[in-house]
Amino acid sequence: MGHKQSKERRFLKIALLTVSDTRSLETDTSGSYLQQALEEEGHSLADRQLVIDDIYQMRATVSAWIADPEIEVILTTGGTGFTGRDSTPEALAPLFDKHIEGFGELFRQLSYDEIGTSTVQSRCLAGLSNRTAIFCLPGSTGACKTGWNGIIREQLDNTFGPCNFVQHVGVKAK
Repeated sequence: MGHKQSKERRFLKIALLTVSDTRSLETDTSGSYLQQALEEEGHSLADRQLVIDDIYQMRATVSAWIADPEIEVILTTGGTGFTGRDSTPEALAPLFDKHIEGFGELFRQLSYDEIGTSTVQSRCLAGLSNRTAIFCLPGSTGACKTGWNGIIREQLDNTFGPCNFVQHVGVKAK
């Protein structure tokens, strides 16, 4: 387990995207959980949107956020499974400058304790694009809790050590 380093806490501006063909913002319990969790941690919600599971709509929304100098982190929920419409990895992986390989691996390890071998059907992923960290979580609220509490919360805390992603996000080229 990591440790806290002695430095002043930096809070981030985070955009949140729900990918769903069936939910609305009102029925999006996973997105609502992530919004509440990031705000309780002290971060601010820069934008929140919901798009259908369409590669080009996802890319358009996330690309705009990657280019936005105010947005430092993007969280997505949904579209990471194996059904015919699940296409978050195909939509967003090509946008990454660097893939965070260990994210999906660690998520599946944590998830195994909760759902057993069904975790192999999770195609969650993460990467960095234009000094923006992007974390793509499954659509279930339980999976979002696992990802946030088990990985993302600490990695978005600049006082967490020995390393975290805060140093890799922020000021973007203009």
